[in-house]
Formats: sequence, C-alpha cells, structure tokens
Amino acid sequence: MDREVPEGFHKLEGKLGFIDQLAPVYRREGNPPTIGMTVLDKHTNLLNICHGGVLMTLGDMAAAWAVNTERGEPLPAPTLNLGFDFMSAAREGDWLEARADQVMVKRRVGFASGFIRCDERLVSRFSGTFYLPDPGAFDANQERLDSMFSNLVKPAGE
Repeated sequence: MDREVPEGFHKLEGKLGFIDQLAPVYRREGNPPTIGMTVLDKHTNLLNICHGGVLMTLGDMAAAWAVNTERGEPLPAPTLNLGFDFMSAAREGDWLEARADQVMVKRRVGFASGFIRCDERLVSRFSGTFYLPDPGAFDANQERLDSMFSNLVKPAGE
C-alpha cells in the first residue's frame, strides 16, 4: 500500500512548526515547487480517508511556497485567506502532490491557486492569499527561520 517517494522529491528537514505534524513531507524544486506526501494512518479521519485539515495544510504549503518562489525570497508569508474544494478522497498509502498552477505577486500580497492530485485523480483545488511582509519583519524568530530555511531539503533517501 505504501508508495515510494517519486524521483526528484527531497524530504523537508528542520523545525517546521505545525508542518511537522504531516511529516514526512517532501518538496520537488521548480517554479512553482511541488509538495508531496504519503497519506499515513495518522493523517486519516474516522472514515479512514485523509483528513481535510491535512489536505488544507498541504495546499497552504504549496501555495505559500509558490508565492515565495515567484517573489524570489524564502520569507514567511502568513496566510490571509485559504479556499478549498474537496473533490475526491485520498486514502492511506496514497501519494499526494500539491502544486500551484497560477501565481501572482503584488507589493504586499501574493495570490496562488492550484491542486492536489493522487496520480491523475484530482483530490482538491485550492486558492490562497498571503501577506508579504518586509524582510526583517520576523527578526525575533530568526533562529527558527534559519533552521527552517537552511535545512529545508535533503534527498529522499537520507
């Protein structure tokens, strides 16, 4: 039932805060990047399907990273709004990929919309709006940010 991590995906490492609840989570570089994960038992609800909160977190990550990639700065981009349409269920063992397919960056706000797929099956669509603070706005959390961004990716086999 478990699937291998597809080629090109690297495991996210470091202290990622709430995202650690989804671990292991993977990222494939690109513009925009793709976020991937295998649905584990801990990600399922009482119906034995992937919990909507897990899917929303995965979509939020993909959208925020797409905005950061577009703006060229790996800085926190707090979510202002997130919309979701759930289209089909994901089950334990399914490999999910989340990717933004439309991204726009303005001076203080970024927008992204995209999808989560399991193979060719569309699981959900998402759209998000993100606040883009000035560099230095999170200096009080610099140690945590350094850990997050400096150890962000490692090859899946490590």
